[in-house]
Amino acid sequence: MPVITFANTKGGAGKTTAVLLLATELARLGFRVSVLDADPQHWITRWYENSEGALGRRLNVVPYVTMSTIDRQLAEEKARADFVLIDLPGSRSSLLAKAVGHADYVLIPVQGSAMDAQGGANVIELLQYLEDKADIRIRHSVVLTRVNSMVTTRAMNAVKDLLAARRVHLLETPIIERSAFRDIFGCGGTLYSMDAKRVSNLDKAQENARVLALEVLQQVPRSVPAAVPGLRDVA
Repeated sequence: MPVITFANTKGGAGKTTAVLLLATELARLGFRVSVLDADPQHWITRWYENSEGALGRRLNVVPYVTMSTIDRQLAEEKARADFVLIDLPGSRSSLLAKAVGHADYVLIPVQGSAMDAQGGANVIELLQYLEDKADIRIRHSVVLTRVNSMVTTRAMNAVKDLLAARRVHLLETPIIERSAFRDIFGCGGTLYSMDAKRVSNLDKAQENARVLALEVLQQVPRSVPAAVPGLRDVA
C-alpha cells in the first residue's frame, strides 16, 4: 500500500496539520489509514487520544516511532492499511532519510518564508541525491501551508518562483490559514464533528481539506481502488 512521507527539516512548517487533514479526509472517503507518528511533539498522537475513535477502525495512529522501530511498524501497518502516512520531526536526521527512502510519495509542506523554503529544499536535495546516486526516483510535491486567502505576500511569491526555477511540482491546492485547522488539535474529532457556530468558516475549511485530499490522490493514482464511490474521476 502507498506510503506518503511528510517532510520539512524546519519545524513549524505546517507538516502535522497537513498529515491530520489528509489522514482524516482519506478515512472519511472510506480508506483505511495508518499514521506513524515520529514527531517528538506527538501532536497527532495527542489528537488521536482525544478523538475517541471518531473515524472508527478506518484510522489508526502508531505513536513513538523511532529509527529502531520504523521498519517493523511500517511493515505491520502496510499489511492492514490502504495508506500509511509518516509524520517526521522538523529536523535533519537519519530517520528522515529512512522514511523518505520508504516513501512512494513525499509531500513537503512549506510556508511562505525563506526558512521554510530552505527546509523544503533540504528534503528536495535528499530526493535528488537518491535519484543521482541510487537511481531511486520518488514522486514528490510541495504544498503551501498557512496561506492567507486574501493576501499574497512577497515572500510567498518568492517561494513559488524558487520552486518553479527548480522545476519542483507544487500542488494547486494550498492549505489556507483557518481557525478550524488550529482548533482541531485541541478539541479532537474531525472537521465534520466541530460546531460550525463556534468555528468560523468551517465549511471553507472542510472544502479545503477535501480538495487537498483529492489532489493528493491524483498524484498516486494507482492507489485508488475502483470500488470507492466517487473516486473514478481522480484515478
